[in-house]
Formats: sequence, structure tokens, C-alpha cells
Amino acid sequence: MSSTLFRTKKVEQSILDTEEPEHALRKSLSALDLTVFGVGVIIGTGIFVYTGSVAKTTAGPAISLSFVAAGVVCVLAALCYAEFASTVPVAGSAYTFSYASIGELPAWIIGWDLVLEFALGTAVVAVGWSGYFRSFLDNNIGWQIPEVLGGRDGASGFGFDLFAALLVLALTAVLVVGMKLSARLTQVVVAVKVTVVLVVIIAGAFIVNTANYDPYIPPSEPVPAGSSLKTPLIQLMFGWAPSDFGVMGIFTGASIVFFAFIGFDVVATAAEETRNPQRDMPRGIIGSLFICTLLYVAVSIVVTGMQKYEDLSVEAPLAEAFKDTGHPWFAGAISFGATVGLITVCMILLLGQTRVFFAMSRDGLLPRFFSLTHPRFKTPYRPTILLGVVIAIVAGFTSLQTLGELVNIGTLFAFIVVAISVIILRRTRPDLHRAFRTPWVPVIPVLSVCASLWLMINLPAETWVRFGIWMAAGFLLYFLYGRTHSRLARGEETRPEQTL
Repeated sequence: MSSTLFRTKKVEQSILDTEEPEHALRKSLSALDLTVFGVGVIIGTGIFVYTGSVAKTTAGPAISLSFVAAGVVCVLAALCYAEFASTVPVAGSAYTFSYASIGELPAWIIGWDLVLEFALGTAVVAVGWSGYFRSFLDNNIGWQIPEVLGGRDGASGFGFDLFAALLVLALTAVLVVGMKLSARLTQVVVAVKVTVVLVVIIAGAFIVNTANYDPYIPPSEPVPAGSSLKTPLIQLMFGWAPSDFGVMGIFTGASIVFFAFIGFDVVATAAEETRNPQRDMPRGIIGSLFICTLLYVAVSIVVTGMQKYEDLSVEAPLAEAFKDTGHPWFAGAISFGATVGLITVCMILLLGQTRVFFAMSRDGLLPRFFSLTHPRFKTPYRPTILLGVVIAIVAGFTSLQTLGELVNIGTLFAFIVVAISVIILRRTRPDLHRAFRTPWVPVIPVLSVCASLWLMINLPAETWVRFGIWMAAGFLLYFLYGRTHSRLARGEETRPEQTL
């Protein structure tokens, strides 16, 4: 039985499957499109919120170093992703990579994990965008949506978040029509978002008071020990409690602001729709991560220089910092940029989810019905419509407080799987042409695994519990359906004549 659980799918077979007429995606993306996608999904609420909340409660002005530390962890993972995405240019990201190296069961596990991650992420962002949009309508037009259509938060009885659901459905339609349209929409929105961020950096630089940087690294403050599920796993396991501020506060802050970087791995899900993946995937993945790291560090330096870290707002630090320094116009521009920017975050998370679902369906681990592409647009329209409708309902009926902050333990888990896969595939398939090679293998992948594990054990224990429950459900579904219906189990292969 173990031989069937860890059966691997040949890289050549994965690439051949992408050429089946009824299951082929249109190749229309360039390196610029991929970079814009990466920037579009990474630059979201993180840059507008984490910069203040983490500086105030955890790292002080040294939050800029927290962003650097988190960026290093992501760079280690990005180097591994870049090698795989250029070597195996197939939809599915970490799912496809692990299928080619570790085996079917690990591939199913990571695919199941990514579907949940992207689904909840899309719903959370949609609900957050709805809140910004309702506030915009109220403050600028004076129009208030009825309470019953304003979402679950604050609703006394029945509540449905109409704007959150409509946003998801609209973006679903955009993704069905085609990737190029999605890329063009993303370019416009990202241009607005990055412009707002640059305005913050440039305008804020003239308001900086260097006295606010003293002390740059505030004195360490021990965190009281805890025993509940909300306590970091490392504390429950070893009794070690992380500290706020000080040198260790920088790394504690890094485990928090890391989630502001989540999204660059979504770029890898579009490998199959890239015109020249061998060249453009590494550029898109690493380029978007580099740009976002620079922007995060610059914004964190500016905002902690504009206002003393102890006085920063937790909910809207950038906007409030400009207000408190006598520049309310910039505060309005920042709110507008945050509202517009969330649109691309929502769309690209939805894009990533549908591509993983599509890849799993094409391999037979999910019903093959969902792997047929649209005859005209060449997009996976069936899973896109299905998942779009489901997420719209979830976003409409779920309270943001219930969803809470999406703690992406699944992303870190994916980082670990991809890093291990690079090492394994180097040993099992040294003959493969690799347009981009991760340097210093196995050192870089091992460092990526260790860094990701460190951040994972700093997450609350309840996050691990939720993760375990979802994984258990995934195991059950795999043994009831996926193991016997996969194309490898049935001995099905795509022959060259099928692609003609």
C-alpha cells in the first residue's frame, strides 16, 4: 500500500497533460504580468496595518528589521519555488511539485491545504474590502447600506454582506473570461496601490522626526507565560516564552509580519499560463518579492519616524500618522489605496485556488469534470464558478470576527514541502533541464525548512488544532476517492497523439 501512497508522477507526463486540448490553459502571461500579480497579492492590508500594530506592541522602530528577517525567510522559499516553477511549468504550485518528487499522498495533502488557505483568504479579504467600501460610501456619498445587507458584524439578526459576495462574484467572472483580462485589471489596480505607497514614503519622509527612532530597539519586555490554546506552540512544548521588544522582539515581530508577505507563492500557480515559464517564472517570483520587501521596509521606517511607536494606531497606522501630523488629505488617499488594493489581493487568491483545484482534478484526485477548460477562453471555468459561488456565500454569511486573522500555517507547510522536493528531485532526476537552479543545494532548502518551522512553532496552538482537523478530513477524502480515482492508479497516461 505504501508504494501506491508515494507513487510519483513523471515531470514529462505532467507537462504532456498540459497539452491535452480539452484540459489546456492559454499561455498569455509575461514576466511583467507575473511580477504585477505578485505585487498585487502581497501588497495588501499588511503594509497598511502590520507596520503600526507590530511596531507598537512587539518591535518598536526595529520593525524594519522584522520585515527584513521575514523577507529573508521568503527569499529562501522563493529560490526553491523558482527552480520548480521553471522546471515543471504546470498549474498547481506546491501540489504539482510534490507530486513529481515526494509522492501522491503528500501532493494531495498540500493541495488540500492550499485549497483551504486560498478559500479562507479570499473570503477574509472580501469581507475586509466590503468594510472599507461601506465606509467610503458613508463618508463621501452619505449613503448607508441597510444593516441586513451590511454583514454579520454588528447585525442584530439576519445579516448578509452583499458587497463582499458581489466582489467575489465579479472577480469570478473576470477570471472566467481570461487571464489576460485579469492581468490588465491587476496592472491598473496595482499601479494605483503602489502609487499610494510611494506617496506615503516620499511625503512621510519630509515629516520624519528622528527623535522618534530613539530607542531604535526598545528594552526587552518578557511575555507572561500561558497555558491556553492561544499560546504559541513553542511555549507549550518547551516552556519558552517569546519576548516583546529587544533583539528577540525583532524575530517575534518577524513571525507576525511574515504573513504580510504571503502571496508570492500564488505566482507559481500561473506557471502553465506563462508564455516563457523557464525565463519568466523566476523573474516574476523573485522580482515581486524583492519589490515588496523594499516597500515594506521603507514604509516601516517612515511611519515609525513620523510618530512615536507607542502612539501609533493599531487599526490604521499610516492614515492616523498623517492625520496626527496635520496632513489629513494623505490619510484619505491611503484609505482609498487600501480599498482599491484589496481587490487584486482577493482576485489573485481566488486565481491560486482555482488553479490548484484544476490541477488536482486533471490528475483524477478530484472529479475530472472540473478539469475541462472553456472552449473559447481556455480557462478552468467550472472550478472557478463553483469555488467563486461557494466563497461568495461564505464571505456573505460569515463574520470577520469569526474568520479572524487568517493565520497561514498552510503557506509555511507548503514552503517546507517545496524545499524538500527540490532536494529529492535533484537526486532522483539530475537529468532534468533546469532553467533556474536554486543555489547551494541542499543548504538553501534546509535553511528554508528550518526558518519555516521556526515561524510555524511560534503560531498559536489552536492554529495547529484547526490545521490538524482539516488535514484529517483531507486524509479521509483521499482514501475514499482520490487514491482509487487518480490517473496514476488507473494507469492512464496522456499519449502524444492525444495532444494533436
